[in-house]
Amino acid sequence: MTHFVKAVSSFLRSEDGPTAVEYAVMLAMIIIVCIAGVSTLGSNTSTHFTDVSDFIT
Repeated sequence: MTHFVKAVSSFLRSEDGPTAVEYAVMLAMIIIVCIAGVSTLGSNTSTHFTDVSDFIT
């Protein structure tokens, strides 16, 4: 029984779980920012190419 109590208290004191969650949240935020940037850049580029195409014709 004491081995179980030691294992549980060791698990509760360990910081591996919260650290992994923090990294997952940071990764999710980075992915969201990248997707927003790429979509904005894509729409701006599309508008630019349309303007150039209209100018040429």
